[in-house]
Amino acid sequence: MGKSYPTVSEEYRAAVAKCRRKLRGLIAEKNCAPLMLRLAWHSAGTYDAQTGTGGPFGTMRHEVEQGHGANNGLEIAVRILEPIKAQFPNISYGDFYQLAGVVAVEITGGPEVPFHPGRQDKPEPPEEGRLPDATKGSDHLRDVFGKQMGLSDRDIVALSGGHTLGRCHKERSGFEGAWTTNPLIFDNSYFKELLSGENKDLLQLPSDKALLADPVFRPFVEKYAADEDAFFADYAEAHMKLSELGFADA
Repeated sequence: MGKSYPTVSEEYRAAVAKCRRKLRGLIAEKNCAPLMLRLAWHSAGTYDAQTGTGGPFGTMRHEVEQGHGANNGLEIAVRILEPIKAQFPNISYGDFYQLAGVVAVEITGGPEVPFHPGRQDKPEPPEEGRLPDATKGSDHLRDVFGKQMGLSDRDIVALSGGHTLGRCHKERSGFEGAWTTNPLIFDNSYFKELLSGENKDLLQLPSDKALLADPVFRPFVEKYAADEDAFFADYAEAHMKLSELGFADA
């Protein structure tokens, strides 16, 4: 059985469609797709399946959550988006931030990620410390994405491919550099670079290298490096799952 999504009005759907067009223009103009993808991921990735807390419910609008260590720099994303959000007061922040992430993938040449509206904003941010730590290995990835969020090994590797967009900034994460030679294009080059070995001009975090060392993760890396269509299909599904953690009935 598929998920059962909340019913939203035609007026709300029309607002989402118009907002999506505005987001395309803004994200293209400011070349900020990587930042918007990070905002969407970090908003959703706080979900804890055991307690049903956290998740993609707009809490990143609060300065407390923007101040979490893993969210350094995301206050910039929130600020950039606020003028568009002000035009759509009826759209929840939860829907808005996830829509920005979907648009970021789409306008950089990535797959179309299904988007279902209807998230209700939560009043309180989740506790700090729920997002993955890039300095750790595969056990940690499975603890956070698997046990905490309820995602699969395939989802973990597919989502890691989102690092094809963007770069690390020393002042935000302690790391510096991009994973690929063109960090504004969504493609499968992250996996190709990972398999080609270390490159002094490109970044490989411990959590990236863990994908090669793990016997279950590595075949997915090899598959996605060889077949971009397979990566896009699995990425779209994994991104949708991430964006809907704790949202809608299964």
